[in-house]
Amino acid sequence: MYEKLGRTAKHIQEIRKVTPKVGLILGSGLGAFTERIEDPTIIPYADIPNFYDCTVEGHTGRLILGKVKGVETAVLQGRIHAYEGHPMEDLVFPTRVLATLGIETLILTNAAGGINKAFKPGDLVLIEDHINLMAKNPLIGPNINELGPRFPDMTHAYNPEVREILEQSGKENGLDLHKGVYAGVLGPTYETPAEVKMLGICGADMVGMSTVPESIAANHLGIKVAGISCITNMAAGIQGKKLSHDDIKEQAVRVMNDFSNLLETTIEKIGGMK
Repeated sequence: MYEKLGRTAKHIQEIRKVTPKVGLILGSGLGAFTERIEDPTIIPYADIPNFYDCTVEGHTGRLILGKVKGVETAVLQGRIHAYEGHPMEDLVFPTRVLATLGIETLILTNAAGGINKAFKPGDLVLIEDHINLMAKNPLIGPNINELGPRFPDMTHAYNPEVREILEQSGKENGLDLHKGVYAGVLGPTYETPAEVKMLGICGADMVGMSTVPESIAANHLGIKVAGISCITNMAAGIQGKKLSHDDIKEQAVRVMNDFSNLLETTIEKIGGMK
């Protein structure tokens, strides 16, 4: 694995010699942020050794290297998911490649279903913590000591310093950011109303099918992690409506400007961190 990461990173560096400070993973329908990237070098996942191309609509499947407000940034436009049949090792391989390229901070984004009734579609929620209900963990198996310790601490799975920067950036852009706990489930079915009720009792504010494995892998590597959920719909049983992936994509498009402004300001501030 360690050698495979090195080979993949070397291939990317041969296309563009860069040491990004910030990594960003864009979730369902949120890929339009890439229009804000300055001097971009675009590499389709299909052209990167050991990467899998995306199959889910709303996930383009490109690595984009460039600058955001002058800060060297590596952006993964789309991700693969466990429900597509991929093992956890493959899910987090792109995250580990970003770390190998040199990122210090990783911002994870996703489209999520709202469980907390104080949320509404279109809200942006700062992830404070997560609950792993995928019945899987990307660190299962022999530990790769070169990447991190056998038992990484997850007390601050979402870095308090970066969360504070996100909050401040939200205020500067006139955004009322919510805070919440993200429940990661396997999918691909949306949750039943009974499952959503259970998740709420367990302390979850929103639910989705990604993000958790990447957060675990990045924390294992010692990377600072932050997360943003775009509430694209209320989870099953909250409003009594059937859920549709098309509706989720449409809601993501509606919040794209606020979402992009938030990311731009945040990345600029992270660039100024010592």
